Amino acid sequence: MTRSGLRTLLGMQPGIAVVGEAADGVEAVEQARQLRPDVVLMDVRMPRLNGIEATRQLLAELAEPPKVVVITTFENDGYVTAALSAGASGFVLKRLPVPKIAEAVRVVAAGEAILFPAALRQMVTARPLGSAEALPQAALTGREEEVLRLMATGLSNPEIAKSCRVSLETVKTHVGNVLTKLGAQNRTHAVVIAYETGLVVPGVAG
Repeated sequence: MTRSGLRTLLGMQPGIAVVGEAADGVEAVEQARQLRPDVVLMDVRMPRLNGIEATRQLLAELAEPPKVVVITTFENDGYVTAALSAGASGFVLKRLPVPKIAEAVRVVAAGEAILFPAALRQMVTARPLGSAEALPQAALTGREEEVLRLMATGLSNPEIAKSCRVSLETVKTHVGNVLTKLGAQNRTHAVVIAYETGLVVPGVAG
């Protein structure tokens, strides 16, 4: 009932067309392979295959995988942080109004990420933090590090451009360089790397 209601309401939102739905993780992967959606709204707790493994399969198996937005009941759900590590572009809470969920889908479809610093902090505090020197050998420039730190606070590209007083195209170039140098799948993965290596310290402003 929840899934059907969400499908109906999302389908009424401007710019969004719901192309399929699935009752479990295995079906979700199969549907995504066949329908090739731009974004998958993925529940973390599903029969047969959970959302974490489904996300990992989609991102590993498809040449042009969809963006994945995890949807869950609790902000501190441990599954969420595991899904982010698996390559999801972010997550939303089921209790949010449908227009907010729709906006998250649009943001992720546009190449941004829906980041919740609290969830990222939960993930990295469960692991030993390294140091910024543990970043990949292709070192980031000072500006790229600044952009990565701002990404870690959840800022969008336009917000980063405003903060750094540069053009949006310049920010996009820096973000692309950061992802390439870190070998990151997406913005969220880059932020995870920043936390895990100690470049960004949980709870400490840049």
